[in-house]
Amino acid sequence: MNTVKDLLEAKGKRPNYSVAADATVLEALKVMAEANIGAVMVMEGDKVVGIFTERDYARKGELLNRTAKETPIREVMVEKMVTVTPKTTVDQCLALMKQFHIRHLPVVENNQMVGILSLRDVMEAAVANLENEIRGLENYILSTGFQG
Repeated sequence: MNTVKDLLEAKGKRPNYSVAADATVLEALKVMAEANIGAVMVMEGDKVVGIFTERDYARKGELLNRTAKETPIREVMVEKMVTVTPKTTVDQCLALMKQFHIRHLPVVENNQMVGILSLRDVMEAAVANLENEIRGLENYILSTGFQG
């Protein structure tokens, strides 16, 4: 069973994109657009204080007559995040994403953010796990001479 650590290693060293807690929504959107990502962490110094996603902007921004240029990120970010550790399994990640209806999981170790996983990252790993399991079962069945 793959763990979050395995997924992060497979992704390779990538920067963890973030914005300061006193940034505007527009600044966060620029970071997200330049990095081609759907979420950024909101930081206060070295401490993660929230997450801001495209969904947050869509639901808490313009629809509520807030402009990106003038809205502080603190007003629209999610403070209570669901996080995982490097030891969390892919199946546990999927269960959390389903339970809480989220698409991003910050990875935290020793109170420090070490990465972030998207639903795509987790789904690709889950599919790869299932494909490996199917190949293993096929090999087992073929090697036993089982005829269905």
